[in-house]
Amino acid sequence: MREILEAVAAGTLSPEAAAAELRGYTRTDAGRFDAARRRRTGIPEGIIAAGKTPEETATMAEAALETTGRALVTRIDDDALEACRRRLEERFPDADVTHDDRARTLVAHGPEYEPPALEATVAVVTAGTSDAFPAGEAAVVAREIGATVEEIDDVGVAGIARLLDSLDPIRAADALVVAAGREGALPTVLAGLVDVPLIGLPVSTGYGHGGAGEAALSGMLQSCAPIAVVNIDAGFTAGAQAGLIARSIADARGE
Repeated sequence: MREILEAVAAGTLSPEAAAAELRGYTRTDAGRFDAARRRRTGIPEGIIAAGKTPEETATMAEAALETTGRALVTRIDDDALEACRRRLEERFPDADVTHDDRARTLVAHGPEYEPPALEATVAVVTAGTSDAFPAGEAAVVAREIGATVEEIDDVGVAGIARLLDSLDPIRAADALVVAAGREGALPTVLAGLVDVPLIGLPVSTGYGHGGAGEAALSGMLQSCAPIAVVNIDAGFTAGAQAGLIARSIADARGE
């Protein structure tokens, strides 16, 4: 507590951020923002725009930047993006705001925010272009945890030569997120070729029987190769798990 009070007195921590640190969260008209999640779990608090009005999303993004120096918004649409940009530009004109259209994310860093940097690499691998949305979300989250992220796209097993040609950079990573739709074969095949943790990310592509990612999820759960599996389109969860693995590896390298 003394450190927090001294930081407020020195002007390096705002009263709002100090209150959030002490309480663990901050209240807004749109709900409570968990300002202590990164310190408690190593994973930044994400603001999911789906299900919120654009103004509610912008209110939460403002609270995030005010209390933690960073805002991470997922599943953002055009209306929420416009509301967030407008609000953040008004309140924090010097903030660095990045929007990834394919991943449907917005990330904002305050001018004094120092992003974490880990000595570890996460490779985010996709079977095809249609898998880019949840894979991109995973990449953004892993980067925000501090991992170096390598994105290796369009190496699905329908043309397995593409995968074999990309094995060297995949094997060089410390952890993998592998996104695939339809039958979801890529993570299973790849798990038999690498010696690093692999997180299967089923994607809601495909149609007919077992469509919308269900066949991909079932196939990954039944994998005879050892993989971990997250829910359909759960890019945030996959990126968070890969980021935590990367952090553990980086900590071990630093010992």
